[in-house]
Amino acid sequence: MNRPLPSRASRVLATAIGAAALLAPVPARAIETINLRLPLLETDFSIRVAELRSPEALIAGDSDLAELDRATRGEIGRRLKAVLSSNLPLEAKAVIRQAQGSPLLDQVLLLVGALGDIDGLPDPIDPAQFEQAMARSAAKGGISLLDVIEQLPGQSVTVELGRLGFSIQRFRDQRRSAEKLIASLPAVGSAGPLQEVGPLSVARQEQTIAVGHRPEPLALVVLEPTGSGAAPNRLVVISHGLWDDPSNFEGWAAHLASHGYTVVLPRHPGSDQSQQRAMLAGKQPPPSPSELALRPRDVSALIDAAAQGRLALRRPVNTQAVLVAGHSWGATTALQLAGARPITTKLQQLCDEVRDPSRNLSWVLQCNFVGSADSAALVDLRVTAAIAVSPPMRLLFDVDSAGSMRAKVLVISGSRDWVVPPGPEAIEPMARATRGGASGHRLVLAENADHFNLRSPRGEAGGPLRALLLAWFNAAAGSSPANPPELPLAGWGSATHPLRDVTSALPKPPSQP
Repeated sequence: MNRPLPSRASRVLATAIGAAALLAPVPARAIETINLRLPLLETDFSIRVAELRSPEALIAGDSDLAELDRATRGEIGRRLKAVLSSNLPLEAKAVIRQAQGSPLLDQVLLLVGALGDIDGLPDPIDPAQFEQAMARSAAKGGISLLDVIEQLPGQSVTVELGRLGFSIQRFRDQRRSAEKLIASLPAVGSAGPLQEVGPLSVARQEQTIAVGHRPEPLALVVLEPTGSGAAPNRLVVISHGLWDDPSNFEGWAAHLASHGYTVVLPRHPGSDQSQQRAMLAGKQPPPSPSELALRPRDVSALIDAAAQGRLALRRPVNTQAVLVAGHSWGATTALQLAGARPITTKLQQLCDEVRDPSRNLSWVLQCNFVGSADSAALVDLRVTAAIAVSPPMRLLFDVDSAGSMRAKVLVISGSRDWVVPPGPEAIEPMARATRGGASGHRLVLAENADHFNLRSPRGEAGGPLRALLLAWFNAAAGSSPANPPELPLAGWGSATHPLRDVTSALPKPPSQP
């Protein structure tokens, strides 16, 4: 029997991804009026959208808003123009594509409610229209809030000018620390053998294994080196993110396999692309909070199967020294396996705080784990090193657990990641994890990288992270608890997204609840 989505889901779909989801082509009836709610005043000013194309003329006239601007010595006009002209991140297009039909409605509503209200929004709205409008706006050189409002279907929109300004500034602040670190250090060189395809051919296969914690078999993609000279016994597991697919990481896997690694990519059935499609069709419920524990169990079950000879591998692998990589939610999975402890405390304290300076889109996912986090501390001692690309960390993990992780972890964050911004989700947690300088964990920032362009799908050459992945796992293979992995001085950089190891330059950790 089909299980329809909650009734609010389709109503919220257009607003689920904040302002980005407002970008539809001009419909038969578009927003005509903005109700502008100013800070410290209880009066709304109704403004026709067409008038806002020239805010200078609007505030120079004889309207109530113009009078208020003059009374505030131009402050209202300056703020209005700044907000309306502020460009939204172009990464929003990818966010829309990834998060259509977000089921985490309570957190989504909090996120959207922090900006304002939309009256007369049709139900449902075609998400494909968002991408079309985004492409048109981006072709003009940027996407401003006014561009967004002009594309809105509905009757009117109420904008809390004070709250919107706060949200825009918050987004900028969350990336500023990454920009400062990048400006303070030179990029790592990108020439050398780590960048090149390895000498070994790569064989690809798909298979399934039975696992005790799920009713259905676990689907796997396996990439293996062939021929003589392969590095012996090294096993890498790559975990995909929410509503993603192993194929989007086969570029990483192929590069590693060409250098001798056996790479296995599990498909997490409760949160992959097929689950998303089934959910949007009303055939499955949204991803359950229990997936926080099921995903690392998928990886541990895979390692068990390899140890027991139940994987059809061309050569044996060392299941006592496994390497794990992951992206987004998959990066969170990698951190759990490395020894980071999820806890409920901060989730309960902060998930309803819409004005918290660290709040960001990843909190939508993290706050979905309230009630399940305390049972998801699932370290696997066979995992000796991990790579976490764009992991949500700020709320989910115990402040002190990252520093005590048994496996050595490399965290990678894009400086322009709008979904998991580097300041609160990477720099602050890693400043705590590496304080004292003896943890062995590292943080690398990727300049101008967003949440999605560090991946490398099937058929690509490994993307901007290919050399860094290889360098870290090569170093991990020869490391020990007393001698943690060290990145080489050069050779693992990227020409498209310059990379910097900022570990030694991390600021003193701020106080945290």
